[in-house]
Amino acid sequence: MTRTALLVTHTGRVRSTAHARTVAGDLRQAGFEVRVLAEEEAPLELAGLTAVSGPDAVSGAEIVLALGGDGTLLRAAELARPAGVPLLGINLGKVGFLAEAEEADLEKVVSVVADRAYTVEERLTLDVTADLDGRLLADSWALNEVSVEKNSRAMLELLVDVDGRPLSRYGCDGVLCATPTGSTAYAFSAGGPVVWPELAAMLLVPVSAHTLFSRPLVIAPTSTIMITVEPYAAGAVLCCDGRRTFPLPPGSRVTVGRGAQPVRVVRLPPYQPFTDRLVAKFALPVAGWRHNHDWSGPAAGTTV
Repeated sequence: MTRTALLVTHTGRVRSTAHARTVAGDLRQAGFEVRVLAEEEAPLELAGLTAVSGPDAVSGAEIVLALGGDGTLLRAAELARPAGVPLLGINLGKVGFLAEAEEADLEKVVSVVADRAYTVEERLTLDVTADLDGRLLADSWALNEVSVEKNSRAMLELLVDVDGRPLSRYGCDGVLCATPTGSTAYAFSAGGPVVWPELAAMLLVPVSAHTLFSRPLVIAPTSTIMITVEPYAAGAVLCCDGRRTFPLPPGSRVTVGRGAQPVRVVRLPPYQPFTDRLVAKFALPVAGWRHNHDWSGPAAGTTV
C-alpha cells in the first residue's frame, strides 16, 4: 500500500523551497507519494509531486510536514486537524516554537517518518462562535488563540462571562483566549503565563486593559467563556490564530470553549522536555543574570 505525505512550505522564501525539495525527494525515495498544495507545486520545481487542493488534500495521508515558521505550521494545521492526520513542524523561520524539528534535523526527519519511529500527542484547541441577535457571524477554531480586538483608535468595551456568570467589564484594546500551545505566542506578549502543553486549560488575557484588575486568568478546560462587545461601544474584530478574521458589530457575542477536535502533533526522538525547549527558544539565563560574578556569600562577621 502506497504511503502518502502532504508537504506544506513557505515558497516565498528561497531557503524554505530548497529544503522542501530535499525533503520531498527523500520522501519519494523512501516510497512515499508526496502531495503538495497546488499553489506551491510550481515554485518547488520538482517532478513527480501530486498537486492537491481543497478539503480532500489530506484525505488518506499518513502525515503532514510543515516547513517554515509558526505561520506555515498554523496553515498546515488547518488542513491536518479535520482529517486527524499527525502534523510535523520543521522550523525554517525565526523562533518556531510550534515546530518539533530544526533545520539541522532535516536528514533524520525522513528516516524517522519512514520508520514510523515517532509518537503523536494531542494539543488542545478552541472552538469559537460569534452571533448578533441570534444571527451567526462566525464559526471557527484556533490552535494558539482567539482574540477580540478593537478595530479603531477608540477603546473597546467588553464584558466577559465565564460559565454564564459575569466576571469583569474591560475597557481595553482586546481580550485573548489562548491554549497552552498558544501561551508562548500572542498571550505571552500580552503578559500571560507560559503553560506546559500537557496541561488542559484555557487562558484569558486582557490586552492593555484600563483597570486595576487586569491579571491573566487560567480557566478550566470544561468552562465556556463569553465575550460581549458592549452595544454602545465601537465595533471589534474576531481573529483566530492570526489567520481567520471576522468583523464584530456592537452587541456581538463571542463564545469560546474547548475544541471538539485536537491537533495531533508529531514528537521526534530523542524527546525534548518542554523546559529545555523554553530555555532554548527564549534564551533563558539558566546560570542567572549574575553568573559572571563570583559571590560566595558575606564574609564572616559582616552585616548584610
